[in-house]
Amino acid sequence: MTTSHTLAAENLTLGYGDRVVVADLDLTVPPGAITVIVGANACGKSTLLRSMSRLLAPREGRVVLDGKEVHRRPAKELARTLGLLPQSPLAPEGITVLDLVGRGRHPHQGIFSRWNENDDAAVASALEATRTADLADRAVDELSGGQRQRVWIAMVLAQQTDLLLLDEPTTFLDVTHQIEVLDLLTDLNRTRGTTIVMVLHDLNLAARYADHLIALAGGRLHAAGTPAGVLTEESVRAVFGLDSRIIEDPLSGRPLMLPIGRHHTASADI
Repeated sequence: MTTSHTLAAENLTLGYGDRVVVADLDLTVPPGAITVIVGANACGKSTLLRSMSRLLAPREGRVVLDGKEVHRRPAKELARTLGLLPQSPLAPEGITVLDLVGRGRHPHQGIFSRWNENDDAAVASALEATRTADLADRAVDELSGGQRQRVWIAMVLAQQTDLLLLDEPTTFLDVTHQIEVLDLLTDLNRTRGTTIVMVLHDLNLAARYADHLIALAGGRLHAAGTPAGVLTEESVRAVFGLDSRIIEDPLSGRPLMLPIGRHHTASADI
């Protein structure tokens, strides 16, 4: 693995039909780091991730990987460097967990290359890391939502790319499995240098796990930088329309957001 890949959006405008979702966006993903994208619903987070992975063509601007536009690269070539876990992926009916995770090896299969021991090892490692090895022979459509989500994560891990894009990877997971998955991705980043970009809804998990935080508001970049620099009371109000108090997490030292509801007031002692 390498930390030298550079992924950036340049003057990027995205949309569906007549609707513009992301406008005039410029950002750079720090190589070898964990970047988390946050923002209110329908602000363009998932749309941005789709464009970065070549699934959605820009209306204006471009997405660039190592100096080349991703939308001009062959899909299989790109998939050897960049993996995507989309929001709510669909599995073929009746497919087993082992077969689905094995599909993560497809970009590494060529006309003359066949499945080999490296593919077996990659799949076994991904199943073990996501604690889904005991589900290998089960049909994916028989699993619970949390089990399916871990299997999808195993598939993208089996792809063994230098960059990973994950859209809400903790969806359907209880709090224990949320932490396990985010710890797993952190280990992957720290030990292999994998660049990770993910969308998270939980601001406190985002602040805890991100090296680089991107806040979108109304399809535009509101702020980008360290969690401490981005997760401020002013930013939470501007991005989410929510009053909050930001304190230091006593365990991680990262910012911790405490929402202020309409029926509560912030204590002056916090």
